[in-house]
Amino acid sequence: MSKTFVMIHGSWHGGWAWQSVARQLASKGHRAYAPTLPGHEPGASRVGITHQDYVDAVITYLKQHNLNEVVMVGHSFGGSVISRVAQYLPKQIKQLVFLDAFVLANGESVYDNLPGEFKTLLNQLAQDSPDNSTVVPWEIWRDHFIQDASEEVARLLWGHLTPEPNRPNIEKLDLRAFERLDIPRSFISCRQDVALPPGSFHPQMSSRLGKCKVVEMDGSHEVLFTRPAEVADKLIHASNGA
Repeated sequence: MSKTFVMIHGSWHGGWAWQSVARQLASKGHRAYAPTLPGHEPGASRVGITHQDYVDAVITYLKQHNLNEVVMVGHSFGGSVISRVAQYLPKQIKQLVFLDAFVLANGESVYDNLPGEFKTLLNQLAQDSPDNSTVVPWEIWRDHFIQDASEEVARLLWGHLTPEPNRPNIEKLDLRAFERLDIPRSFISCRQDVALPPGSFHPQMSSRLGKCKVVEMDGSHEVLFTRPAEVADKLIHASNGA
């Protein structure tokens, strides 16, 4: 049965990050969409962007494309976005899939779930920037996000990353409505993900979903690039029953 996947990218990425996964899903008969969040297009203004701007942009995208019965996927920071979109459009979303993604408790920010030294670094980078944005440093990207790619590929992808508005990361989010939703949800855990300390994504954040299907796979935080075929298979598996 054909499914409709709407995939939300994480920090420093854009819809382009899902291209290989989308092709794999399409080859298996599914529809795949990957919008780019505000401020993530090359040359886009990032001044004043809020987390609500991200949520509103995804809601508008779903309505403009007349998408229903959606399997909504969030990678990394994208988890915080799909949780809030679900609060507004619960009848259009059939399943939520978190791919090593942030699952926040009500009243938390994304940065509340980062190690102190990483949070301090990012806030300093934002403070030193002209528009309150950050780009993950090369060494951290190489060693903690995409250590399973060749240095050439890792460097090429790092060059494609866009500055991330910092404000959405520090905003405390109201997720009371999300916690009451009964939309089925799944969590895909990558065994070699070292972007955060061991256990941060799973089981620490995944457990906040309550009853959910947990799917494991090998790979780093950036499996979208290093294992796109396997990611597509895991997304299909994670959404079985939806």
